[in-house]
Amino acid sequence: MLPTTEKTCNMSGKILFVDDEPDLESLICQKFRKKIRTGEYQVFFAHNGVEALSTLREQPDIDIILTDINMPVMDGMALLAELNELVTLVKTVVISAYGDLGNIRKAMNGGAFDFLIKPINFQDLEITINKTLCHVQQLKDNERSRNEREEKLRQSEAREREKAIQLELALQNLQRTQSQLIQTEKMSSLGQLISGIAHEINNPVNFIYGNLTYVTDYTHQLLSLITLYQQHDAHKYPEIEALIEQIELEFIKEDMPKMLSSMKLGAERIRQIVLTLRNFSRLDEAEMKPVNIHEGIDSSLVILQSQLKAKPNSSSIQVIKEYGDLPQIECYACQLNQVFMNLLSNGIYALNHYDKKGSPEPIKIEPRTITIRTSMLNRDWVRISFKDNGPGMTSDVETRLFNPFFTTKPVGDGTGLGLSISYQIVVEKHGGDLKCFSQPDQGAEFVIEIPITQNNRIEMKAT
Repeated sequence: MLPTTEKTCNMSGKILFVDDEPDLESLICQKFRKKIRTGEYQVFFAHNGVEALSTLREQPDIDIILTDINMPVMDGMALLAELNELVTLVKTVVISAYGDLGNIRKAMNGGAFDFLIKPINFQDLEITINKTLCHVQQLKDNERSRNEREEKLRQSEAREREKAIQLELALQNLQRTQSQLIQTEKMSSLGQLISGIAHEINNPVNFIYGNLTYVTDYTHQLLSLITLYQQHDAHKYPEIEALIEQIELEFIKEDMPKMLSSMKLGAERIRQIVLTLRNFSRLDEAEMKPVNIHEGIDSSLVILQSQLKAKPNSSSIQVIKEYGDLPQIECYACQLNQVFMNLLSNGIYALNHYDKKGSPEPIKIEPRTITIRTSMLNRDWVRISFKDNGPGMTSDVETRLFNPFFTTKPVGDGTGLGLSISYQIVVEKHGGDLKCFSQPDQGAEFVIEIPITQNNRIEMKAT
């Protein structure tokens, strides 16, 4: 046996004896009865290597295996080879007769921790067991310490990853908030500009429109006077007759009323445009209040009118309006108009810039259309739909559509904030829902669902 000094370890141990001698079990139990009774030793027995492996599977936390080398079925050398294949902290002590030193040396080279010579000296056996248990205890302590360090490292890495994720989210939120503030400021500036222009145009237009009525009356009266004069004395003055012929008085009498009517229609159109611009900006309606949704959609269409017209290499975009009978909707009108503007702008952009194959050429389909539908979802909710017959989008694009800064437009054409801000306005500000339905080559449809009043936003809407 290797020279050792006995160590005292405050631990219990599980010990497996593997030997085909029939009296070994009773002898071991007799010699170590006190340690077995106090639980310091837990002993198990097997008669060959096969039984030993079976016991080890049932008791995977066995600390020491003391095995004879020469046994039937599976000897100690074969058992030792099997144990080396297992990932375990169990230590093996081989036992053999003095004359079998060759196999003992082979076993030690094969991974055995120690050896004992038969006949067994039980004092040596106890010293060897205690020494081996101390070694196993140290190994387990090291393993436990390593596992604790690895767990702390994993927890530390997890905390750092969580911090990094939180910082990234905070940065994204900061960027989104900053961009939204810029976008909101731009929309506010646009609203103020539109409102100012509308106000400046409105006064002279009203002046012109109001005076056109009097000009029309005066013109009719003067024409009546000229007609009466022609009937009585005009033929007596050749120079008057010549002037009448020169200026084509009959044409003037016929064309003047038409010109005045056309001017009146033009002034009325300008008044309607001014009204539409004021409706879009709605600076006097910053608070939530009931409004006509259709007026907001129409005002957005007026502002986008130039983008709907025909281009040199493409036809105009037709807008089909299928408006339902809607009540007034309690909302932030200016913000909701911004949503309409974003959705319509995206539809127009898709129709104007991409063909069915995704190349940057105008769409060749005819007619190019945007269909706007409004309807009651139920008695408390309304649905507003914007559908184009453009190229559509893939499912991957559709799932990322409302993410801040995501855009399929070329650099300089879009910020990726329009739909994100629209989603925030509809969902967070109005308690509604904004969804997109699209497939490649099938166009895209954006659907807004919002409550009629904010008292209904907590009600479950019908599907």
